[in-house]
Amino acid sequence: MDMADRLAALRRIGVLRGLTDADLGELAATLRWRDYAAGEFVLDQDSDSQDVFFIATGRVRVTIYAESGREVAFRDLAEGASFGELSAIDGRPRSASVVAVTPVGLARLPRDRFWTLVRSRPAVAESLLKSLAALVRSLTERVVDYSTLGVQNRIQAELVRMAREAGVAGNSAVIAPMPKHADIASRVSTNREAVTRELSQLARQGVIERRADALVIADLARLADMVDRVRRT
Repeated sequence: MDMADRLAALRRIGVLRGLTDADLGELAATLRWRDYAAGEFVLDQDSDSQDVFFIATGRVRVTIYAESGREVAFRDLAEGASFGELSAIDGRPRSASVVAVTPVGLARLPRDRFWTLVRSRPAVAESLLKSLAALVRSLTERVVDYSTLGVQNRIQAELVRMAREAGVAGNSAVIAPMPKHADIASRVSTNREAVTRELSQLARQGVIERRADALVIADLARLADMVDRVRRT
């Protein structure tokens, strides 16, 4: 990426909104830029790395691996997102692994530069706080879902989250590319077969449509209501 492309990528980073082009130009010159192939690990759980990463292109997945080797996926992050802030803030080892889902272009900010940026730019500090608050709310909702919902409703709830992340138009959303059943299962602590059964049921009800390259949530309101009814009981 040339400098113009790097500046364009930094303008899309959520926590950097509010910075001037001059600020972004200064920042771009201090970042370490690197491309990762699909399937390549960016961060290892429990590593001592404390840098912050900005996603210029592509998509990554945040996961935890249990001692048994089972993978528990938390979320996917696409261009415009950032990760690694927790270790940069508290200095502790990484709480999760990050792997490239697609080819990814990342910009890496050392911890000391991250703190300089946060302390000197109130707009960045505000955006960071809002991002962390949103993460806490999302994880809290997941904990409640795991504690109160059965497998069927956990799958439905995850589809609602994925639809909202993909972008809702009216009462529908297109999740592309088509998510793998095993990936959805990992997100909700179940098996691939349970996901396959539920998706087939939702398709018969007209709630979703499965295409070769995407999963279409055709009736998001109905899908969300399936989950909300159980949450209210």
